Amino acid sequence: MSTEVNIHPAVDGMKRAASGFAGGTLTCLCASNPVTVEIKGQVAHNHVCGCSKCWKPAGALFSQVAVVSRENVRVTANEDKLQVVDPSATIQRHACRDCGVHMYGRIENTGHAFYGLDFVHTELSKESGWAAPEFAAFVSSIIESGAPPENMGAVRARLSEIGLPPYDALSPALMDAISTHVAKTRGVLNNA
Repeated sequence: MSTEVNIHPAVDGMKRAASGFAGGTLTCLCASNPVTVEIKGQVAHNHVCGCSKCWKPAGALFSQVAVVSRENVRVTANEDKLQVVDPSATIQRHACRDCGVHMYGRIENTGHAFYGLDFVHTELSKESGWAAPEFAAFVSSIIESGAPPENMGAVRARLSEIGLPPYDALSPALMDAISTHVAKTRGVLNNA
């Protein structure tokens, strides 16, 4: 079992969110003509994700992803280089066709609990002050990307050590939000 577990380069040296943070610019990894995306304001629900669909930097076990209101996301350069990775996926991940980096993910289904939120990777920004990750989602899924199953105890221990409670779904607050949305849609709860 490995004693050295590297979760993600930006997470292994986490910093705290800056009060009044105004946002920043995400930049793909292209050396010339990079795609840039402006994010207004602070992100929410920042977390590390072990699913096999999220973009991860080379050598990372997890991606780092947060959400922000879609009206606060604007492509500012080289939008023509963006393409949707998997048009059948719930989250339409817009990636640079040259370097492969996911610049933002958008849910187009107006009936989805997270409609109106875009998923972004704040480590693509040079600005500091972004909200730090709060939890780890879909932890077991890293096995699907090639992580050895026998190291999962060490991975969960490292996540706990750095203050990211490990879940094999989303955090309890986000799971509650999804269930509340479903209950309201079905008329089980008042829409108030």
